[in-house]
Amino acid sequence: MPVITTLYAGILGLISLGLSYQAGSLRGKTGISIGHGENQEMLLAMRRHANFVEYVPLALILLGLLEMGGVTAMTMHIMGASLVVCRIAHAMGLKADTMSGAGRLIGAAGTAVLTLVASVWAIVIFIQA
Repeated sequence: MPVITTLYAGILGLISLGLSYQAGSLRGKTGISIGHGENQEMLLAMRRHANFVEYVPLALILLGLLEMGGVTAMTMHIMGASLVVCRIAHAMGLKADTMSGAGRLIGAAGTAVLTLVASVWAIVIFIQA
């Protein structure tokens, strides 16, 4: 069992619930049942959560496979913690009025690099097997 990945899946699951709660709470306050109703704050809350669920599952699958493929515990913790930091940075840095926020850049780029590295590493593990 990929126990280290399990830890980060749990942490990221809690973050996902937090982002979902923010969007759901805003729905209750605004009365917007579906969509964003031209409300920028609602759209932003939706995109924070949606972006998270668009990228985190694949990253976690890759991490779990790498862990099962024998990647060291230290490397797994570095990659898992990096994913957590990147996803928090992205959610906090995502703004409706600008694309130039540092958190958004760090979060998006960090997640992309992590996914790229994990993807290539998974292919290398396959080739070596």
